[in-house]
Amino acid sequence: MKTRLCIFLLTFCCFSLMGQSVKTVYLELNNVLDKELKDVPVCVKIKDLRAGFTVLSAKVIDGIREVPSQLDDMDSDYVPDELAFVVDISAKEIKRIELSLSDERIVRQYPQRVFATMLARDTKKEKHAEIRSVTVPGDVNFYNMIHGHGPMFESELVGYRIYFNAKQTVDPYGKFSKGLELEESQFYPDDEQLARGFGDDVLMVGNSCGVGALKGWNGEKASHIEPVAFRTERILAKGPVRVIAEVKVEGWEYQNSLLNMTNRYTLYAGHRDLIVDTYFCSPLKNEVFCTGVQNIMGTETVSYSDHKGLVGSWGRHWPVNDTVKYAKETVGIATFIPRKYVKDEVSDKDNFLYIISAPGETYFRYYTMFTSRKEKFGFENSSAWFDYMNEWKRELENPVEVKIIY
Repeated sequence: MKTRLCIFLLTFCCFSLMGQSVKTVYLELNNVLDKELKDVPVCVKIKDLRAGFTVLSAKVIDGIREVPSQLDDMDSDYVPDELAFVVDISAKEIKRIELSLSDERIVRQYPQRVFATMLARDTKKEKHAEIRSVTVPGDVNFYNMIHGHGPMFESELVGYRIYFNAKQTVDPYGKFSKGLELEESQFYPDDEQLARGFGDDVLMVGNSCGVGALKGWNGEKASHIEPVAFRTERILAKGPVRVIAEVKVEGWEYQNSLLNMTNRYTLYAGHRDLIVDTYFCSPLKNEVFCTGVQNIMGTETVSYSDHKGLVGSWGRHWPVNDTVKYAKETVGIATFIPRKYVKDEVSDKDNFLYIISAPGETYFRYYTMFTSRKEKFGFENSSAWFDYMNEWKRELENPVEVKIIY
């Protein structure tokens, strides 16, 4: 009887395996720089892996070690479109990564190194409900109906939120120690959490671009994203190794054009910098935009530019209107725009900026980040921050090369 049972189970397992489609693909990663890189973001399109079936799960292997990864559905059809992970790579190393792809939906548990949320608020009942996406008419003031005023997300190093209004400002949350805090603090730590060493809001962004938010340009100063027909903000991916938040506007009346624009913000584990991808439904004409860094306006304020797409600022100012409970904060900001998009370098009262345009294109990418002086793992002064900015730019201009080997 036991023999028959064993034969039945073996036969059942074999048919189960036979019914599952599996394919192994390799990635060759080439670090062209003469320095070791930590938590290198790797993202590949599922269609480029040529699996021959619908990929519903994947395992990433570096040597003998499984690497935490995630599959992301980028177009909301419930089918994965991208595979993402982070990996360390030595100076000048060529590393081979194994990808095991399957059409079976397998849930793998990995440490959560990033976090994202968006919360609708009921002020009367003092309750919040998690939501993934909200669309409102452009003339609706939804700013105070979202707890935290927009999507909130973080890595171990830093936190951000994006305002749900015409400003669409990127606002930073600084930390003392590495770790995830926003699920508990929700961007507003209470006294007990502050006593435990939680971080908090470190910058009063006002009407500025804050940390690298894209703005319009009216010839004299940065302008907000208005008027628009509809505005949507959503959380597209929630980890464990990257988070993605999006802001979409439809019917933006701007410079004699009617634009549909999506700003996508991606934050990887182990990173403080945001990848900002901007998409348009139709090719751009001669519209110009701007982005850069806030002029922090307080004491110790200094700025830096290489006049080739990199701009930064460092300063100390009140982060909120409550100057009794909260102390002044020292913050550094940096933004890098690839030179092909840079048309001019300008400034206004609130910002240090570059004018950017991409005629005939439907997409461009730039990068932005910040540091808070309160970080125990951060930067001592503006000189150290500006040096780091230049090294950051060098890494962005010399990315790890990724080759798919079938």
